[in-house]
Amino acid sequence: MAVQAAAALLDELMGRYRNLAPSDKTKELNWEDPEFCKYYMVKFCPHDLFVNTRADLGTCPKVHDDEVKALFEKSNSYKKQTYEDEFIRFAQSMLNEVERKITKGKQRLALMSKSEPPSTISVAQTQKNDEQIKLLSEKINSLVNEAEAAGIEGNVEQAQGLMKLCDQLKEERETLKKQNDNSAWSQTAELAAAQEKQMEVCEVCGAFLIVGDAQSRIDDHLMGKQHVGYARLRSSLDEIMAARAKEREEKERRREEERKERSRRDDVSDRRRDRERERNTNTDRRHDENRHSVREYDRDRERDRERDRDRDRERKRDDRVIKRRSHEREDRERERERNKKSRHDDRHHRRDRSRESHRRRRD
Repeated sequence: MAVQAAAALLDELMGRYRNLAPSDKTKELNWEDPEFCKYYMVKFCPHDLFVNTRADLGTCPKVHDDEVKALFEKSNSYKKQTYEDEFIRFAQSMLNEVERKITKGKQRLALMSKSEPPSTISVAQTQKNDEQIKLLSEKINSLVNEAEAAGIEGNVEQAQGLMKLCDQLKEERETLKKQNDNSAWSQTAELAAAQEKQMEVCEVCGAFLIVGDAQSRIDDHLMGKQHVGYARLRSSLDEIMAARAKEREEKERRREEERKERSRRDDVSDRRRDRERERNTNTDRRHDENRHSVREYDRDRERDRERDRDRDRERKRDDRVIKRRSHEREDRERERERNKKSRHDDRHHRRDRSRESHRRRRD
């Protein structure tokens, strides 16, 4: 912890690239790099809340950088959702643990007036258990980091084995915590019985408080790291969940507006199609009427032409008849002329023969 504080101070005074040579190129910051703490970028790192308390999570193995956090807040990447989910899971697990502590504390206070307190363990054993709990917490954090690294590298079986070992260590840590809690409960119960003062459980951090205690002690408790840390976890978790609920409502509202807009456009399109269909129907009707008028006109013209053709045929027929009759009349006239001439010639011929005959007889 002291080393990290010294490094942070040097970074603030000399810059993060203080160890680079003048010719070395600086690495561009990227909030997606695995070296940076995801929890710190989302809100804050829970490892910094309970330093030097019974709920101490140990030193965070990741880097806390304000510039990277600013880049994360400005980014619009979908991966931010994953970071927030991890923060929510971690914060919720810690709050679930303190909720169980609060429930157990209330149960102990309820049993305090009904039964004698259980046997207590010595102060030395309690201190030893605290040291063992701290060592187990550090080992659990180390195994969790190793499991995450193995999962990233694709070693699923190794990661599962490490997580099983973590669960075993957590059970051992819970056992030690129960022993210390029982001891603390017994001592508190004895003290309460001795002083005949009523106790209560803090609804935020699960600590035992004396009802009607001095205001200075109450203020000290409210300003303590555990109380402030759990309160900050609750407020941050509520803030994230409220923001997500608001975002879901906003998305639902936008979807509803888009649905209404699509419905309105569909209605407008339907009305436009109906009007277009009606116009087409009227146009087709007019075209039909026009075609009918054209057909009527064509039929009339055709009838007129047919009458003209009939009249022409009749006239031609009459002309042929007249012409034929004229020819027949001329033929008759010629025949009469020929007959008349023939008779005249016959008379002359007979007269000539008669004369000839008469002359012969005279001779």
